[in-house]
Amino acid sequence: MSQAHLAYKHRVNLGSYYTPLEIVDTAWEMIAPYLRSQTTVIDSACGYGDFLKECGQAITIGCDIDETAIDVAKKNNDNKKVRFFQTNALGDVSRAKFGIPQQSDVIVVGNPPYNDKTSLIRHNIKDVDFDIDEDLACRDLGISFLRSYNKLEADVICVLHPLSYLIKPTNFRCLKEFTTNYRLIDALLISSGKFPESAKHTPFPIVLALYQRDTQGMAYNFIHSFRFRIAGKDNKKRAAPIKPQRDARSIEDFCLADFDYITGYIDKYPKKNQPTYNDSLFFWTMRDINALKRNRTFVENYSANTIVLDKGKLDYYAYVDVFKRNLHRLPFYFGNCDVLIDDNLFRQYKPSFISDAVSHHPFLKEHFQMKLIEKQQAASGLDTYFKLLFGEHHL
Repeated sequence: MSQAHLAYKHRVNLGSYYTPLEIVDTAWEMIAPYLRSQTTVIDSACGYGDFLKECGQAITIGCDIDETAIDVAKKNNDNKKVRFFQTNALGDVSRAKFGIPQQSDVIVVGNPPYNDKTSLIRHNIKDVDFDIDEDLACRDLGISFLRSYNKLEADVICVLHPLSYLIKPTNFRCLKEFTTNYRLIDALLISSGKFPESAKHTPFPIVLALYQRDTQGMAYNFIHSFRFRIAGKDNKKRAAPIKPQRDARSIEDFCLADFDYITGYIDKYPKKNQPTYNDSLFFWTMRDINALKRNRTFVENYSANTIVLDKGKLDYYAYVDVFKRNLHRLPFYFGNCDVLIDDNLFRQYKPSFISDAVSHHPFLKEHFQMKLIEKQQAASGLDTYFKLLFGEHHL
């Protein structure tokens, strides 16, 4: 159930959002093989208790900072084996706080809050006003919760969180102590559009991740090569695929290592104190594909958010500009990735890209020495390129 007693501002800051029942059931299917009679299952941000259920001899614990949510959760879960705590799960974290014996196996399950204070989305109402243990504190509540599970020495963790925690190197580094002690066992990608209260925003990838405590841990290379499962199948009719130039990929999974990215070809962020000239070209700061949907590409005036282009890389900036107009071809799970590219293929279809970029930004024409091609021919070349690049992922 949606936590209707909370005003919108407080839902954002507490990360209190309804989790569809089918996702709850999937999480329990994933942890079922690990349940034992001496297991303690805990949802430390349980809200109305959607993830709390009967699990044999195991003890289930529901915790939330919101007193009203705990009261409702108690009414929704009359199972005597469920223990409830109305407390801040990120303060004074320990097993003793929840009455969990040291010898007990612990499984964490749920949909903990994620609230990146640095994100521009809804930034004007973000204000976390509760204490967080110093060793757990982070700009994003979701990362703080993952750190708290490590502090509880949980044996198995099955929670929802943004895929960006894993696939963006900066975020992955914020999880250093967590990733030192846990290894990803299974992962299911779900669109944020499946969550009713998030549907009005650009869908981003959420992962239902199953972790197991493991002294081997995991480095970023492990995540880069990990094959993430994709929830369901896209019902939109897919274009008839052109035979890809490399090994065919299954639409049933997604792997970062299947692609090359624009990061190695251009500057994504402004450089400090970079000089500008009368003939300088400017490009808006780049982050990930979802940010590209919202932001501009080429701009005619310099600002703190613009990159002064290295003209030797202009072809690749033109590529990004065209890529932006073809984002409708990509499914949601690419949202936190950098722009994808196949450089050899791009060189083959470069006239199509340059011609399309110039048609949208005529001031670029004087900077390219190649002959431009007709609009219809360029469109055909772009269609072929993107079908080859995305393969079975192409919508």
